[in-house]
Amino acid sequence: MVASPRGRLLNVALLQMAERGPDQDANLATGERFCREAASMGADIALFPEMWNIGYTRCPKDEARRGQWLAGAIDAAGSFVSRHRELARELRMAIAITYLERGVDLPRNVVSLIDGSGEIVLTQAKVHVCEFDWEAALAPGDEFAVATLDTAAGPVEVGAMICYDREFPESARVLMLKGAEIILTPNACTLDENRVGQFRARAFENMTGVAMANYPAPKCNGRSIAFDGMAYGRDERERDMLLIEAGPDEGISLATFDLAALRAYREYETMGNAYRRPRAYGPLVSEEVRPPFRRSNARR
Repeated sequence: MVASPRGRLLNVALLQMAERGPDQDANLATGERFCREAASMGADIALFPEMWNIGYTRCPKDEARRGQWLAGAIDAAGSFVSRHRELARELRMAIAITYLERGVDLPRNVVSLIDGSGEIVLTQAKVHVCEFDWEAALAPGDEFAVATLDTAAGPVEVGAMICYDREFPESARVLMLKGAEIILTPNACTLDENRVGQFRARAFENMTGVAMANYPAPKCNGRSIAFDGMAYGRDERERDMLLIEAGPDEGISLATFDLAALRAYREYETMGNAYRRPRAYGPLVSEEVRPPFRRSNARR
């Protein structure tokens, strides 16, 4: 075990909720009910699944229905996000709310982290949009950001990556390099063993806590999950990083991160940034794509 020096605990509620399609009023009501329940469970942060305001509704191919879909895009200053800011302030709980954000040319898939005073401290757009599919209708984000979140456990450095972002090791790595201790991950896809293994690896290789909220069956398969980022104890014995894993059904899973233990672990373990050799990583920032990975629909 990794013992906690002082036991600073951070509770992240993974809201595994059934959406109501593009009905934003219904989704708002469901989300509020789940946030209130999460607060009653002692959550410090409530994490939504991906693009909650329209229930991760796909962009239609025909122009008429595409226009209706685009009309579902909202601004952070609008009523949907504002209501979650009010709710965060009332509950004294941080809320990571997800939505389709209106853009100049194309909308973005974003998560806004609202602190317990109702202020937005971070808005992260999905960087790796699935442009091989309908998400080609989205504008990608161009960076990963980290913010300091004030909680009952004290200040915590929090970052976010959205669904497909977690399948690229660079996403979590950049967040770690920017100081993230906890990475929040809204999701909307089937979580099979390989994807769960990827997510575990993101926690292990960066010594970072990770938390993911997914949609329940039948839209996805649930399995909202969190890993604490501490792979070994002081005695060098392997330990299970899994904090919690949901089943396929709707519900709330509370992941408790021991921040003091995580910070102590990061002071002495060998992963993370201590022994990296950035001078050898030049191809990581190259725009060149060589066969067999060239795709005609890939944007740079």
